[in-house]
Amino acid sequence: MADLRDEKLSVYDLEQDAASRAESGAASVHGEERKSPRWLKTLLSWGVEERGTVPVPSEQRTDRQFYKVFFVWFSMNFNILSFSAGALGPVVFGLNLRDSCLVILFFNLIACALPAYFNTWGPRTGMRQMVLSRYSFGYYGLMIPAILNLIGLCGFNILNSILGGQALASVSNDRMSWTVGIVIIAVVALVVSFMGYKVLNWYERLSWPPVLLAFVVALGVGGKHLYNAPSFSGEPASAASILSFASVIAGFVITFSAMASDFTMYYEPTVSSHKIFWYSYLGYVVPIIVLECLGAAAVMASPNVPSWNEGYGTAGNIGGLLDAMLSPLGGFGKFLTVMLSLSVTANIACTLYSMCFNFQVLVPSFSRVPRYVFSIIGTAISLPLSIIGAHRFYTTLTDFLSLIGYWASAYGAILIVEHHCFRKGDFHSYDQSAWNSPSRLPWGAAAIAAGVLSFGLVIPCMQQAWFEGPIGTKTGDIGFEVAFPLAGMLYFPLRKLELKYQKLH
Repeated sequence: MADLRDEKLSVYDLEQDAASRAESGAASVHGEERKSPRWLKTLLSWGVEERGTVPVPSEQRTDRQFYKVFFVWFSMNFNILSFSAGALGPVVFGLNLRDSCLVILFFNLIACALPAYFNTWGPRTGMRQMVLSRYSFGYYGLMIPAILNLIGLCGFNILNSILGGQALASVSNDRMSWTVGIVIIAVVALVVSFMGYKVLNWYERLSWPPVLLAFVVALGVGGKHLYNAPSFSGEPASAASILSFASVIAGFVITFSAMASDFTMYYEPTVSSHKIFWYSYLGYVVPIIVLECLGAAAVMASPNVPSWNEGYGTAGNIGGLLDAMLSPLGGFGKFLTVMLSLSVTANIACTLYSMCFNFQVLVPSFSRVPRYVFSIIGTAISLPLSIIGAHRFYTTLTDFLSLIGYWASAYGAILIVEHHCFRKGDFHSYDQSAWNSPSRLPWGAAAIAAGVLSFGLVIPCMQQAWFEGPIGTKTGDIGFEVAFPLAGMLYFPLRKLELKYQKLH
């Protein structure tokens, strides 16, 4: 009953956007309040969240169900994309099971701390993550991170849609095309994202138990075959292979930093930061580490199990592999495969939700457009790209996860240096009234320059299929490891210089 009462207290905040309309000038015409159209009132009565980038005042941050952030991140990552990311260790980088699992374990334990930390900023400031970033990158400078983040979020939606579509097609014994499966997954996720914060949190709390059941049953049925996965190989893994796989693993999780506070900004501002951090951190590390290790073991065992090998195929069909693992159960196995295919909708829905705010900070006039419209636009962008890229999954996944890790690492370092070195860790220094006023925000020149200059060393440290830097060729891909400290060190003197010449109003 207490949970239900707390949720009802939050409804007032979550289902209106008066501040957005005031900002856009739509709240009044010649001093008179404009009446909301009937269709908008209907949507709001259904629980649709309209609030966009406008910060939530402290008196309206009343949500006390802090555990919900655990389920948001847990459900987002407890899916077949995490399973497939782990498979990259043996499939792409030639690592054995032991080395793959060690990389997965240690690099996730480190990388998950960054987005978990940014989750703690939401209750203190009441701001979306991209809006918070304006206090480092500036009003106009933030457009560059917004573009990069939009590309990253769209990329995640593409990968998830491909995997979900593959799994649905496998259930029908490929009588359903991957394209149809991708469309079904995209539509389900769009509906959840369209509704907004309240429904999104409800869905994330309910979506993981069927997925857990499916993976537990798959282990129970096919676990004996995992012993066939070679844990060790005759030759030790090279440093280049380990670090390149680590770059992919880190890229998978640190990009959540650019959307972290989107899901905590409604929480009561007095909540312990430690509580939010640990809820978030465990929501990342538990599903990601478990499923990535399971994915690595399954693909290594598949050549020794004819049905698994046939399901996986030469195209690396993760959905087909999972369907084969559950095939001994007949119709119930097909049902569980459908549950696994739908697991990606929890990730896509949250990603679409955050994409809305990136559109609005990229083009500030878009703040006049209701948030949910951009869920539709985001789906319209990612859906055709998912269909086109469906048959190049592993190449797409490897290149994408490595690339997005570079900028997200630099982004995180810049925000941390700004917060601790220039704002002394004081959240009151983030003046809510300045969020949409360019003259009261930093120029952003220091943040942009630090990010760009850091790539002077990041690029030589890259090792991609389409480019290998002179350092990366010898060490493996260490771009994200270099980007974080270098961007932070560059930002400090550049921000000092910026403050010397900028007079904030």
